[in-house]
Amino acid sequence: MTATVTATETAPGDTAGPATIPHPSLRAVVRRVALNLLVACAIPATLFYTCLRLEGVWTAIAVALAWSYGAIAWRAATRRRTSGLLLLTAAVMTGRTLVALLTDSTFLYFLQPIISDGLIGVVFLATLATARPMVARLAGDFYPMDDELHLRPRIRRLLWCLTLGWGLLCVGKATVTLWLLTSQPLATFVLVKSVSMLLLNGLAVASTITAATLVARREGLLEPVPAEPVLVPAT
Repeated sequence: MTATVTATETAPGDTAGPATIPHPSLRAVVRRVALNLLVACAIPATLFYTCLRLEGVWTAIAVALAWSYGAIAWRAATRRRTSGLLLLTAAVMTGRTLVALLTDSTFLYFLQPIISDGLIGVVFLATLATARPMVARLAGDFYPMDDELHLRPRIRRLLWCLTLGWGLLCVGKATVTLWLLTSQPLATFVLVKSVSMLLLNGLAVASTITAATLVARREGLLEPVPAEPVLVPAT
C-alpha cells in the first residue's frame, strides 16, 4: 500500500495529473500527541501544583479547572475539533472539584485521583464491549481518522488492545496507589507515587506510540522515511 491517497476526480479541462494528499509523518503525529497531552494534562497539572504551593488548594483547583474549560471554549470559538482527551480530563477534574467542595480532608484529597484512575479504567474496559472502544474515540486527537480507517482489521485490533491495556493500567495504578495511601506515611506516599507514576506513564505512552507506529507503517498511514542517497564512485 502506498503512503499517499490519490484523488481520482479532476476538474473538467484540467490537464494536470492526479493530486496526491500525503499522510502525516511520524514526527507530525508525535507533535500532535505532545500538543494534546500538553494542553489536556501537563499545563493544568503544572498550574495546579504551582498554585497549590503559592495560594493553596482551592485556588489550585479553580485555576486548573478554569484552564480546561477555557481550552475547550477556545477550540469551540475557533471552530477546531474538541479534543476528546481534553473533554475527559475536564470531566474528571469537575468530579474532583465537586468532591473537594464537600470535604476538606487530606485523605480524601489524595483519594480523589485514585478514584478517578479507577473510574477511568472501568470506563475504558466497559467500552471494549461497544463498537468503538475508548481509544478509538480518542484516536482522532492524535491522527486524522475516518470511518474507513476505523474499520480496518489491524486498526480495530490495535485500538481494542490499547483500550484494554490502558484500562488495566488505570485500574492497577488505582489499586497500588490506594494501598500506598493506606499503608505508608504521607511523605513516603507522595514520593513513591510521584516517581513511580511518572515512570509508569512514560513507559505506557512510549509503548502505545511504538505499537501504533508499527501498525500505521504496515497500513501505509505514515509518510515514508526518505532513503539516504547512495553515492556511487565515478569510474
